[in-house]
Amino acid sequence: MIEGTMNDASNFVETVDTAFIFIFGISLFFLFGITIVMVYFVIRYRKSNKNPTATHIEGNNALEITWTVIPTILVVFMFYYGWSGWRFQRDAPEDAMSIKTIARMWSFSFQYEDGRITDTLYVPIHKPISLDLRAQDVIHSLYIPAFRLKQDMVPGKKDIVWFESGKEGEYEIFCAEYCGLRHSYMKTVVKVLSQEDFDKWNTIDTSAVEASPDNEGANIRIAAKAILRKHGCIACHTSDGSKLVGPSYKGIYGHTVTVIKDGDEVELTVDDDYIRRSIYEPNAEVVKGYSKGLMVSYKDQVTDDEIDQLIEYFKTLAQ
Repeated sequence: MIEGTMNDASNFVETVDTAFIFIFGISLFFLFGITIVMVYFVIRYRKSNKNPTATHIEGNNALEITWTVIPTILVVFMFYYGWSGWRFQRDAPEDAMSIKTIARMWSFSFQYEDGRITDTLYVPIHKPISLDLRAQDVIHSLYIPAFRLKQDMVPGKKDIVWFESGKEGEYEIFCAEYCGLRHSYMKTVVKVLSQEDFDKWNTIDTSAVEASPDNEGANIRIAAKAILRKHGCIACHTSDGSKLVGPSYKGIYGHTVTVIKDGDEVELTVDDDYIRRSIYEPNAEVVKGYSKGLMVSYKDQVTDDEIDQLIEYFKTLAQ
């Protein structure tokens, strides 16, 4: 098994690139070979040439065995390259840092061993990283092109992939499986940091906002927006009144909305309890004009304290 060098974006770069070049080279060889032979036969045995009448040609056992055995051997080699790379990506080292990777329509989030949740994947350089993949609604696919890493994420199925990066930098993450209306917006980045920079980042409480009596409104907005980004809410909701997959936050608090509850239209006032229910039981009361089933429950993810901060933020948008 060939592993990438310490200067590669990940330890799989050299392995995957070698397999790709090998398979591509064989495919290209046969493409040109078959095309050249086909063109030759078309010209050599055209009607106007020396063979105006079709001739019956007996089979050649040696030739048939040759063109069966050689492609079979090549296909086995191609399979070996793909299989060995796939298996190696799934056997994470025992000392790997485990990060729970959650995919939902339409965002990724990453939960670290200390409970911290971010919408960006931060990892230290030269450290094995094990991604515990979970899909909450439909099939997604985690794809990091620079790392040569791609794995489908199926609801109800647990999968693990791992990598180790040897180069600091910022690398894009995409969902490579069509997952609905805003599939193309489902992207984020992985930031590979030096161990020193990662330790500094790890000591910062990304969910906390330093209180400032002189700028309380700004503190509320900053804290709430951090929570919305962390849980991927901005993929479906806006704060400026524009319509996406779900209702906008703007002007909603304290106002009456029409929802579909148990098949009936019901008018409800948007208050603290309504917001809490919308986050924990999103499909029980769906705002009229929006689709049911697109939002999953965040009961085990969004804390009561975070909901309180969001409520304060929504109040500022209602003014």
